[in-house]
Amino acid sequence: MSDRRVAITGIGWVTPLGTRVEPVWEALLAGTSGLGAIQAFDTEGFATRIAGEARDFDPTAWMDIKQAKRTDRFVQFAVAAGEMALQDAALDPGDADAYRTGVVVGSGSGGMRTIEIGEERLLNMGPRKVPPLSIPKMMINAASAAIASRYDFHGPSFAMTAACSTGSLAVAEGASLIKSGMCDVVLAGGAEASITPLSLGAFCSCGALSRRNDDPQGASRPFDLTRDGFVMAEGAGVLILEDMESARARGARIYAELSGWGLTNDAHHITVPHPSGEPAARAITDAISMAGASASDVDYINAHGTGTPLNDPAETHAIRLALDGAANSVAVSSTKSMLGHMLGATGAVEAGITALALSTGKIPPTTNVDEQDPACDLDVVPHTMRELPDLSLALSNSFAFGGHNVCLAMRKV
Repeated sequence: MSDRRVAITGIGWVTPLGTRVEPVWEALLAGTSGLGAIQAFDTEGFATRIAGEARDFDPTAWMDIKQAKRTDRFVQFAVAAGEMALQDAALDPGDADAYRTGVVVGSGSGGMRTIEIGEERLLNMGPRKVPPLSIPKMMINAASAAIASRYDFHGPSFAMTAACSTGSLAVAEGASLIKSGMCDVVLAGGAEASITPLSLGAFCSCGALSRRNDDPQGASRPFDLTRDGFVMAEGAGVLILEDMESARARGARIYAELSGWGLTNDAHHITVPHPSGEPAARAITDAISMAGASASDVDYINAHGTGTPLNDPAETHAIRLALDGAANSVAVSSTKSMLGHMLGATGAVEAGITALALSTGKIPPTTNVDEQDPACDLDVVPHTMRELPDLSLALSNSFAFGGHNVCLAMRKV
């Protein structure tokens, strides 16, 4: 791999707190929650009836009505986030070399609502009534394809999927395309629109979700002793990754340098973290090593921090294994306490949050930590944002079902 450096020059978001970088970032710093009662469908009979919905999202603000009807909601999210990221980077698609611009946008589940509609039609009306666009709407690579087609980008375009690590994995893979010299620009991230009856019912059945239906804004409680599961959310995150030299030559604003990443697998259980914590710790140490840094250089970690009984102590253990004594002086926060868990999109959104923390010297808090679990004995930045003007190296963790571990390391520029 070459010595090319990777700059993050644009961020695009669709989240339960809205769209656009500035208002969502300010809401996160203020500790604002985007979680509430589900409005997309009738949740009577479901054990969990809360989520983080992108309620104000209007696809026709980003595409015409015909295109909106031909795409699943997760693709609509991805297209919007990609457009916002390009605008944020002040990058005119027409100025980019089409064959050296890539698109790597993944999803954990793809077009879930499209799948459910097709199944309903099949069972109730027969096979001839299955919508003809079901396959192109549900396929996970539809998001990358839609973005590439929108801007006539002819470089590498494909999808990643690794459950809740998808967004982070896509960002790492996009950076690899730049490091290798294959691309100069990559739109990388993830999108998810899985707040559907089937998805909600499935997560309820496996006992992964919080059941604090009467207190949605207090339901996502990473590192708190009373946590009882994560809160589903939907949205998208797309980053503009550029070759550092090219970005500087065009005078781009650079949020951070994506300087390292680590990828491992627990190879242990489809949902339960490895009890030793070693594979997740190795992802962290590999990211730090690739960044040319040491454990003592890490200032901030945006944690995976789902608020599930097993994940939070397992991640705490992995961080302590990776950083050893340096873990005591590192700020660690989980923005899922406010955004919920956007599944395949969450890693890309949180990568953007980590880059913003570096560029602003401000760390968003972990809300709802009213009684910190002794098994999660890190500095979790409870309740209130923190200013760290000397912040220079930050990590973003994603640990997923299937044992997929991804850690991204970023430096202040």
